[in-house]
Amino acid sequence: MSATTTAATAPAIDWDLAFCSEGANCFRFGLDADGRAYIGTTGSAAYVSDSREALRALITAVKGGAADHLLV
Repeated sequence: MSATTTAATAPAIDWDLAFCSEGANCFRFGLDADGRAYIGTTGSAAYVSDSREALRALITAVKGGAADHLLV
């Protein structure tokens, strides 16, 4: 995924409602008009973006346990 942080080059992103855990650590997902996928946090203009297919692969891998070692 590629990182983008400047507001001047930011595309119009249609953000979903944020997913928040205890302590207000919130992540959000979005799409732009070209179908690119975005992951960002609330309270920051920074985000990462890639294709919708790459986001699908990431979510599938996480659901399959690829990041479980980070939770111990």
